Amino acid sequence: MLGRVPEAERCGGHALTRRPRVFVTRFIPDPGLPLLQDVFELLGNTEDRALLRQELLAGIPGVDALLCIPADRIDAEVMGAAGPSLRVISNYAVGYDNVDIPAATARGILVTNTPGVLTETTADLAWALILGASRRVAEGDALVRSGQFRGIFPTFMLGRDVYGKVLGIVGMGRIGTAVARRAVGFGMSVVYTRSSGPLPVERVPLGATWRHCGMLDELLAASDIVSVHVPLSPATRHLIGARELAVMRPGSVVVNTSRGAVIDEAALVEALRAGPLGAAGLDVYEDEPRLSPGLADLPNTVLLPHVGSATIETRSRMAELAARNAIAAVRGEPAAHSVNPEALERRNHRRRVPDR
Repeated sequence: MLGRVPEAERCGGHALTRRPRVFVTRFIPDPGLPLLQDVFELLGNTEDRALLRQELLAGIPGVDALLCIPADRIDAEVMGAAGPSLRVISNYAVGYDNVDIPAATARGILVTNTPGVLTETTADLAWALILGASRRVAEGDALVRSGQFRGIFPTFMLGRDVYGKVLGIVGMGRIGTAVARRAVGFGMSVVYTRSSGPLPVERVPLGATWRHCGMLDELLAASDIVSVHVPLSPATRHLIGARELAVMRPGSVVVNTSRGAVIDEAALVEALRAGPLGAAGLDVYEDEPRLSPGLADLPNTVLLPHVGSATIETRSRMAELAARNAIAAVRGEPAAHSVNPEALERRNHRRRVPDR
C-alpha cells in the first residue's frame, strides 16, 4: 500500500496547493502509474494482490479520482466513503458492470472505461477458444502430458471442423465485429445480432457473408459455433439459459469472452453433459473466480482465467488510457471514453444525493 504525503508541500517556506489525489486499487503496467504520478498524489495498492474492501473504504476518503479494475465493486458505499471530492471513476476495462452507474451519475461522478484498445486482442482470444474447443486442444494437451498418448487410430480425439461452418456472433459491437472479420479466412458465413439493427453494407468486408438476425433464437438455431460479445446488464443477465441452449444445434460450440453471467452457467453445465452442446470455451464466469459445480470436471471445455486482454501491448495501452481518462477528468477536460457524460452536468449544477 502507498502511504499519503502531506497535503501541502513547502518550497522556500511557501505552501503549495496540494495535488489532486488518485486511489489505485491494483498495480497497473507502465505507462499508467508514471502518468498518474506526474499529476496526482498516488494512493492505494501498487501490489499484484487483491485489495480488501475495508482497505478501499479506509483509503478512499478525500480522493479526487479512483482507478479500479473489474474485480472491484464500486457502489454507493464506496462513493459515499470517498466524499464529494471524488470526480472520476476510471475503470481499467471495457465493461463497467462493477460500477453503480446511477449512483455515480447522481453524485456527479464521471465513469470512464477503456474500449477500442483491447478489441483485436480479445478477438484473438475468442478465436483461440473457438479452435481450442472445436479441436479438443485442452483434452489433447492433458492426454499427452499425462503419458496416456499411445498413438493414433481412426476414431482418436475426433473434434469438429471450423472451416466452412456458420459462426454466430451475439452482439456485433467492436469485438464481435473483429471476431467476425477473422471468419473470412476460415470460409465461414456469419449470422449476428446487433441491438441497433443490421450493419451498413460498407461495414461488411469484401467477400464476407454476414446476415443479421432479428431474434436470438434464429441465430442459435442457425449456428455451428456461437461467440458471445454483449455487455452485462439486467437485460443480458442469463441471456442464454436452458431454453436458449436447447435451441442450439447438436454438437455446436459456445464461446464466451464477454461477462460470465450472460450465460446461465448451471444450465450450460447441464447442456454440456447431456446435450445439445458439443463443447464450450470460456474466459469468464458467472461468479468469478468460482465455477459452477461440475464445470471443471467436463472434458469438453476449454477454461481460461479471464485473459481476453492479457497481452503486454494491450494491458499497457489500457493502463495509459485509464490514466489519461482520470487526468482529463480532474483537469476539467473531455475524457476519451466516458460512460455517463450526463454526470458532468450534475456536478456543474452541484446537485447531490444523500449517501445510501
